[in-house]
Amino acid sequence: MLSKKEKDALIKKFQTHKDDTGSPEVQIAILTKEIDQVSEHLKVHRKDNHSRRGLLQMVGNRRRLLRYLKSEDQKRYDKLVDKLKLKK
Repeated sequence: MLSKKEKDALIKKFQTHKDDTGSPEVQIAILTKEIDQVSEHLKVHRKDNHSRRGLLQMVGNRRRLLRYLKSEDQKRYDKLVDKLKLKK
């Protein structure tokens, strides 16, 4: 789970305008950070199936948001994927 400071830092880094907290870029960045944290947790706790299910849901959400962003604006999608170092 992200702390308030981490989440605010991600929002500031990826927001598209001053009051932006819910654009696809921000949502994808937050999900990516959470996915990284849960992945690290699962490396230690291999049998934690509840967290594994949550991880799969987050990955699905992120994939859906990436697909939406790609269909809406290819340039923003490419920029975000490069910034987050995700596979295309």
